[in-house]
Amino acid sequence: MSRPRVRVVGLGPGDARYVTAGAAAALRNASVARLRTNVHPAAAAFDLQSYDEWYESADSFEHLYVRIVDDLVLLAHTSPTLEVVYAVPGSPVVAEHTVELLRERSDVDVICEPAVSVIDVACAALGVDPMSTGLRVLDALDSIEPFRGPGPLLILQTYAPEVLATIADRLPGDTPVDVLHHLGLDDERMVRLEARDLATFADADHLTSLYVEGLRTAGEAMDDLVSFTRRLRAECPWDQEQTHASLTKYLIEEAYEALDALTNLSTMIDAGDEDDVLVAHAEEELGDLLFQVLFHAELGDEEGRFTLATIADAARDKLTGRHPHVFADVVVKDAEQVAANWEVLKRAEKGRTSALEGISWWSPALSLHAKVLQRAVAVGVTKDVSSELARLQSLVASIELPMTAESDDDSEWGEALAQALISLSNLAALERLDLESLLRARVLALRDQILAIEADQSNPSKSAE
Repeated sequence: MSRPRVRVVGLGPGDARYVTAGAAAALRNASVARLRTNVHPAAAAFDLQSYDEWYESADSFEHLYVRIVDDLVLLAHTSPTLEVVYAVPGSPVVAEHTVELLRERSDVDVICEPAVSVIDVACAALGVDPMSTGLRVLDALDSIEPFRGPGPLLILQTYAPEVLATIADRLPGDTPVDVLHHLGLDDERMVRLEARDLATFADADHLTSLYVEGLRTAGEAMDDLVSFTRRLRAECPWDQEQTHASLTKYLIEEAYEALDALTNLSTMIDAGDEDDVLVAHAEEELGDLLFQVLFHAELGDEEGRFTLATIADAARDKLTGRHPHVFADVVVKDAEQVAANWEVLKRAEKGRTSALEGISWWSPALSLHAKVLQRAVAVGVTKDVSSELARLQSLVASIELPMTAESDDDSEWGEALAQALISLSNLAALERLDLESLLRARVLALRDQILAIEADQSNPSKSAE
């Protein structure tokens, strides 16, 4: 005995001209037939029952599609021929979730007839070969995450201006996007807009799709940089000689240069200004720092120890665990609580028995002291501002020049200065001040003063004034 079956045919992406002869014959000769929707240019050629009324009462598309599939299976089982013909817009095998659900059923056979799809019509209109260009077809409703490159992309299910607005949020604002509207119909249009303006296309409907020719994202850029690094390792004698150890000094240099550039960028932002030179410098220095990380990743890959991918995955996994207030059900009230939880999670994650484990002891001394003070709080060592301020004042008042000019023993003098410096660092930490940054700012101010004096000295006419 034959099994019940659902024969799925496509109405094509336009009017009746795109319906194949086989699909038309199947619909006209079927003992039982259904249209997913009559809201399609080719549907008027067939006087058939549709599921349009169900759209009005459905809680969601998912519930609606499950209900449609259940009905089609029931019709197939009760049909005199044990077959129901089901017509969908476009092609049965492109962006048709009801067909996917039908194929998951074990109580019915599913036959999909070939049909003209929106992909065919879009590629013909654009003059694009989907194979040679590597065209990717995406569902606009499948995610809210930013789109990833490379292009070109054909984005379907963009049936309303509201959907176009969500697409705009997932693309860089200046990305050129071709709006493909009513392709295959007499009123077809192709309009190019920047992504930020997509929601202004008010005519978007179920016969609208989007085409993004190029999309340069971080993933593609990083892949290209990895390939670039491998070429350097293969062809450049200097790069071939480098090791993890030989590169460490460059990592430190690039980190400090990036810090300089970011400090200047932050100053610019705080002043409410915009300086393309400072922006470009920050971008350049961050790129130099990134390349150092990537070079070590490439060495690790050659050694069979780690890769850029494993580094990135490990960082994401670690940070996921450190943010249970984002990725789990932990509730925090402010950033201070996030920082406190971070230290607890880190100790548990690393299996550390001491609050001092994990500290880099080669950090700059002031930064190192601030870090140790933070860990001291975790084991109950506390200080208060008033007593620390009184101690600092006492220490400063007691500091004297070395006992005699002839004395070679500066230990007492040095110890007094060290005690005052420690007390000053304690006070800064209690007040949540970054003493390293404060000192750096004063050094840079002194630098500017020196440069100004030198400029005056090199310009006699100005000095004479």
